[in-house]
Amino acid sequence: MDTIEATERAAALQRVQELSREFLAGLAERPVGATGRFEDVVARLGGPLPERGAGPVDSVEQLAAAVAPGLIASAGPRYFGFVIGGSLPAALAADWLTSTWDQNAAFSATSPAAAAAEAVVAEWLKELAGLPREVELGLVTGCQMANFTGLLAARRSVLLEAGWDVEESGLQGAPAVNVVIGEEAHATILSALRMLGLGSGRARRVATDAQGA
Repeated sequence: MDTIEATERAAALQRVQELSREFLAGLAERPVGATGRFEDVVARLGGPLPERGAGPVDSVEQLAAAVAPGLIASAGPRYFGFVIGGSLPAALAADWLTSTWDQNAAFSATSPAAAAAEAVVAEWLKELAGLPREVELGLVTGCQMANFTGLLAARRSVLLEAGWDVEESGLQGAPAVNVVIGEEAHATILSALRMLGLGSGRARRVATDAQGA
């Protein structure tokens, strides 16, 4: 890394820290909802594709200014819109480090550090949930991939019991798989069924009580 690149990187990180501190300091007083519409933010952020890239600091400044009206204070103490929680200080700081380290977390050969962190988290989760040590688990990116992964495993298991190896033979000609879901099932389950080739129409809804059970 040459001196100019190192200087620009340091300046960009410094500006990001300043902007982040300003945002967090004003969370308790700022409007909870966005002050601008989606279309407004697109207009501020978009426009013709620039012929030249901006420097790191300018890029950060332009991004922060453009999206400001579209920011929602979901990280603050007065947000009750959806089931969205603000990150803890330790999680926020760790996320900064994760971006700085820029690891490829695909498997241990590309980052023993990332793989080790996931392995430890897996063991702690099993202990917390009272699961057997031999249980295997993986970390996903969110609700959509959690439902997708769970249904993927279920699809394989159900079809194996029916004498069909879906991973080897695919779904063409496979026995039909019926899926039972609650009346208030999350929309990502239906998306996962489409992506898995089972089809959202295969889902059979059952009634739920006032608590969603």
